[in-house]
Amino acid sequence: MDKLWAVVPAAGAGRRMSANIPKQYLRLGEKTVLEHTLDILLACPQLAGVVVVLSADDGYWPGLQDRYSPERLEVVTGGAERCHSVLNGLAHLAGKTDADDWVLVHDAARPCVRLSDIRKLIDSLLATADGGLLGVPVADTMKQVDGNERVTATVAREGLWHAYTPQMFRLGRLRTALQHAIDNDLLVTDEASAMEMAGYLPHMVQGERDNIKITVPSDLELAAFYLQARKQS
Repeated sequence: MDKLWAVVPAAGAGRRMSANIPKQYLRLGEKTVLEHTLDILLACPQLAGVVVVLSADDGYWPGLQDRYSPERLEVVTGGAERCHSVLNGLAHLAGKTDADDWVLVHDAARPCVRLSDIRKLIDSLLATADGGLLGVPVADTMKQVDGNERVTATVAREGLWHAYTPQMFRLGRLRTALQHAIDNDLLVTDEASAMEMAGYLPHMVQGERDNIKITVPSDLELAAFYLQARKQS
C-alpha cells in the first residue's frame, strides 16, 4: 500500500500581515496558526508523518516543538522561495519513501482546513495518476484590470476555481517537476502549477470555502470565527 506524507512550508515571513512576527506564529485562539495547521494534519490517520519546513533563523519553533513527537513530525530548513522549501521537504523524505508514495503539501497559513476535506482529497486521488488539489469553484463575477486598476474585461467564471491546499501528488513526480521549474526559472505559485508545466493534469477536489489562507489581518479574525463556530456546532 502506498504511504502518504505531508509537507508544510512554514519558512515565510508573511509581510502583508504587518505583524512583528511571522504570521504562522500569530495567536489564533489558544494556539498559534501553525499549531492549528499541524494538529489537524497529525489527526489524519492516513498520514505516516509530517515534515514542517522552517526558516534557518526561525526563533519561534523551539517554544512549540516539545508538543510534537519526533516520530510523527520532523523539521527541515527551508529555502529562498516556497518551491525551494517544498523541494527541501521532499528531499528529506526521499531517504525513507518510495517515489510512488504520496505527499500532501499544505500551507502553514491554512489552519481551518477540515479533516473531512483532507480525507476526501485522499480518497478522491489515490486511484488517479496525476494527483490534484482541494479548491472551490469561483462564485463571484471576475474582472480583469490594467496597471491603474481600471476594469478592462469581465472574465467568464465557468471553469474557474480557487486553488487551495493540501495539494497531493506522487512524491517522485512532484520533486522532479519542482526541480525542473527551478532549473528553468519558471514561476510556480503552487505545486499544481509545477505539475501542470510538467505535463500532468491535476484533479480539482471540491472542499469547503472556510479553508482560507491567512494573508492580511482580517483573515485572522475570520479564521477565529470559523474555528469557534465549529466548536459550537
